[in-house]
Amino acid sequence: MKPNLDIFPEEIRPYIIPEPKGELYYKCLGCDAEYSIEKLLYVCPECNQVLLIHDRHEDRLKNISGATWQKIFDCRKMLKIPALKGIYRYHEFIGPSIPLSSILYLGEGHTPMVEANPLLQDSVGVKFYYKNDGQNPSASFKDRGMASALSSIKYLIDQKLVSDVIAVCASTGDTSAAAALYASYLGPLVKSAVLLPHKKVTSAQLAQPLGSGAKVFEIPGVFDDCMKVVEHLSGKYPVVLLNSKNAWRILGQESYSYEIAQDFDWDMGGKVVIVPIGNAGNISAVMNGFLKFHRAGIINRLPKIIGVQSEHADPVYKYYLEPDEEKREFVPVDTRPSVAQAAMIGDPVSMPRVVKIAGEYNRVSGQQNVFVVQVKEQDIMDWQLQANQNGHITCTQGGECLAGLVSARAQGIVTGDETAILDATAHAIKFSGFQDMYFKKELPESYGIQPDDAFINLPDLISPDDPDLIPSQEKRLGKSDFTRFVDDVSGKIAKRLDL
Repeated sequence: MKPNLDIFPEEIRPYIIPEPKGELYYKCLGCDAEYSIEKLLYVCPECNQVLLIHDRHEDRLKNISGATWQKIFDCRKMLKIPALKGIYRYHEFIGPSIPLSSILYLGEGHTPMVEANPLLQDSVGVKFYYKNDGQNPSASFKDRGMASALSSIKYLIDQKLVSDVIAVCASTGDTSAAAALYASYLGPLVKSAVLLPHKKVTSAQLAQPLGSGAKVFEIPGVFDDCMKVVEHLSGKYPVVLLNSKNAWRILGQESYSYEIAQDFDWDMGGKVVIVPIGNAGNISAVMNGFLKFHRAGIINRLPKIIGVQSEHADPVYKYYLEPDEEKREFVPVDTRPSVAQAAMIGDPVSMPRVVKIAGEYNRVSGQQNVFVVQVKEQDIMDWQLQANQNGHITCTQGGECLAGLVSARAQGIVTGDETAILDATAHAIKFSGFQDMYFKKELPESYGIQPDDAFINLPDLISPDDPDLIPSQEKRLGKSDFTRFVDDVSGKIAKRLDL
């Protein structure tokens, strides 16, 4: 069913439904070598460095004014075409050479941005929002990158350039859930296998790839060990790598930036975007997305970017401790247990992207506009609980972002007249096991967290004193006894609530 284009302003009708355009290619961040996107590549064959995808004809986007682009994207909100309802609303900036027929849409993107309540904002001392990426299909931001990566694979399948695809990834949980979900939608054309660090993934996250039918392999060690195995597999065998080493993942995750810009009516003045850093793909994508919109004139300011790392997994933070760019040297770290489990990565594969893109971001901004802060595990957990007890549904990584905002505010990186947007990367339920251990004071000592009684919330069993008045499925009470049961329990609850 074709949309009625007559309802749109005449000057933007030709642009509402995008046609495949542009010439995408991989470019190495190390030696600048270029490669066709019709190959399955994740690192440069010449120097083994990571890649970024560029559009050789990106300048054509400037032929349309920034104001017109804004109208195009605002009007696309009205479309009912599935391929343009998700991240590909911004088709020209994410995958312009991909036809709509190859685009995979499972409901990802355009997640709600929720302003913190007055009490929480007063506690932090700055106006801020949570962007709830836990409301993506697999309950995390990873779906943005997977929609892009699997659409690129579907395109190659549709063009008969590949067949019988086996997709693999290493994961701390969220990546595997997203990869398995999107791959299963393309079954049997695509099969997925995921590698997880044994006993380092929550039970909810483990259930997701299993439920989607993926082959799940647990190996000893931590995520970084899984990543090395996956890299070896993708280098030796014809498999598709779905970690953020895959440059298509970065393209999809740029949509996070585009949505923020659109939600603020394209005004990025005085805005601060705060994201946790794990494998460093997300912060790379967020910066790159804003740079693209800035080059096209869609936004006239670049927002401040703050990456956050736990003291238990902080290689990017340590890299930027050295103020002299020429003296900086990246050194991987051995991670320690973190409640921000999805970001517990000591050797992020996208570190070269961070260095490259952050340098350009600061240069275009005309000042330092990218910062990295370190936070304590205690603060991650305490701020997550405070956020959720004030109307949010954020995961521990979202708690990490809020702790990062508090730290940045204390350091003067963020001022009281700015507005922050925090990344709630996954749904709180995925990491509810940490909350449970906190409330029960059962967190292992290695996390370095002492539960605060002010945040602890446990159920209170209310039962009649008379054991004959306790109902069950097997033993239903008579009318008289049930009336006494209700009266007894109601009275005790009323007393606890001080009614």
